[in-house]
Amino acid sequence: MLFLGYMLFIYMLMQGEKLKNYLHLHLIVFIWGFTAILGALISIDAVPLVWYRMLLAVIFIALYFIIKKKSFKVEKKSLIKFAISGVIIAVHWITFFKAIKVSNVSVALVTMSTGAFFASLIEPFFFKRRIKLIEIILGLLVIVGLYIIFNFESQYTLGIIYALISAFLSALFAVLNGLYIKKHNAEVISFYQLLFGVLAVTLYLLFTQQFSLNFFKIQLTDCIYLFILSSICTAYAFIASVHVMKYLTPYTVMLTINLEPVYAIILALIVFGEKEQMNIGFYYGALMVLSVVLLNGVLKNASSIKNKIKKK
Repeated sequence: MLFLGYMLFIYMLMQGEKLKNYLHLHLIVFIWGFTAILGALISIDAVPLVWYRMLLAVIFIALYFIIKKKSFKVEKKSLIKFAISGVIIAVHWITFFKAIKVSNVSVALVTMSTGAFFASLIEPFFFKRRIKLIEIILGLLVIVGLYIIFNFESQYTLGIIYALISAFLSALFAVLNGLYIKKHNAEVISFYQLLFGVLAVTLYLLFTQQFSLNFFKIQLTDCIYLFILSSICTAYAFIASVHVMKYLTPYTVMLTINLEPVYAIILALIVFGEKEQMNIGFYYGALMVLSVVLLNGVLKNASSIKNKIKKK
């Protein structure tokens, strides 16, 4: 046992930076899972919640740019693209928090896992490739899993619909960023997307005349949660995730990110207790959805390795 412990210690030293960043990635995914918990804890509605989150995150990232002396410069054509994707991310977050408000964290997060399969359907149109048969089969299995959840938790139908819309927008946003990242710095993309997102939500709030004294009257607990949400769960998590990706493979990152619903559901059970306890059928459906998402990642990684070998 002592020898095994010594060998494990030596192995950890040899891994060095890689191990440190792998553990850091798990912390980031845990933080992303905590986002859903904060969404449920914050008492204000989804739209003002997203407005405050994006506004504060823009300020924090702008401060980061100023401290690090990074350039804000970007082409005008790119600004239009960032504006469109900024609106998409704003609506994605609004529907995500709406899903949590009208159902619960578990339902919202499991349904959000379908984003990977929406991406499989959207990606071919942007990257000009055929839809693979395996992606269709896996997508159908996800639908079966959701059907099981629908049957056992029909009272959360509206939450599931909101979460599906959010998952689709998340996939669209991810695919668009896959195109943008080829020409632009990830931090610049994020800053302008958040900026245009908060401007879009501001215009909506002005148009619907929702800005009032009551809008800015926020409970102290909500202020604390919003600060954590915008600084740690948005600004920090984004910048840290970009840094971690320099040291880890995309496959490792993807598999770890798939643990987000698991972390969030465990956290929700601890924080909210009985409110998050579901029928056994929900967990069967959830297990099916999460297993298919994981299988999708494994198959994509295997395909990627084969392509690299062929090129060599």
